Amino acid sequence: MDSPLIVVNFKTYSQSTGEAAVKIAAACRDVAADAGVTIGVAPQLCDIYRVSSQVDIPVYAQHVDGVSPGSNTGHVMASCVQQAGAVGCLINHSERRLKLADIEASVRAARAEGITTIVCTNNIPTTAAAAALNPEYVAVEPPELIGTGVPVSQADPEVVRGSVEAVKRINPDVQILCGAGISRGEDLTAAMDLGSVGVLLASGIVKAEDPRSALEDLVSQL
Repeated sequence: MDSPLIVVNFKTYSQSTGEAAVKIAAACRDVAADAGVTIGVAPQLCDIYRVSSQVDIPVYAQHVDGVSPGSNTGHVMASCVQQAGAVGCLINHSERRLKLADIEASVRAARAEGITTIVCTNNIPTTAAAAALNPEYVAVEPPELIGTGVPVSQADPEVVRGSVEAVKRINPDVQILCGAGISRGEDLTAAMDLGSVGVLLASGIVKAEDPRSALEDLVSQL
């Protein structure tokens, strides 16, 4: 089995805010080194520099907008997150939905700054549309399963298989991540067996009583 990409989304959980974000990022770094896998983290925007300056780990912004410098109060520029230390970004997470034109603008803005893009999708048609925009990754996450502890690879494996097939037809350079309900080692291996190259997860690690132990379990079957 190839080494997967694991991205831990910190969302806005109190357990992963401020200095707590640094502690979880450090645990991710250590487990990644021990297991020989790649683990990245997506902290809140205000914590990107805090994490990237203290922990040697790939850091992803939770969102970027397709805007240029100017009168864009409240928007997030790709250049700013890149300068803060982000190497990638999430786009169109189910908790930060965008229209297709806005997704395309965000992907284009991130690409201009050399930032890796992960476009989140919720079904096969959306995944196909996202693949046509040429991001590096799409992350398939049916929103009804997010935070439930029920992995998409178990509840709805066809959405992963179908997404993999759709992406191969449209843009074989795009890779698939699997999200929603991922928390255990068997969830990661099942996702990869369905054709994904890794997972995007959040509460299964961030809200665990011991995030490091949860991470170790996640990579235990590789």
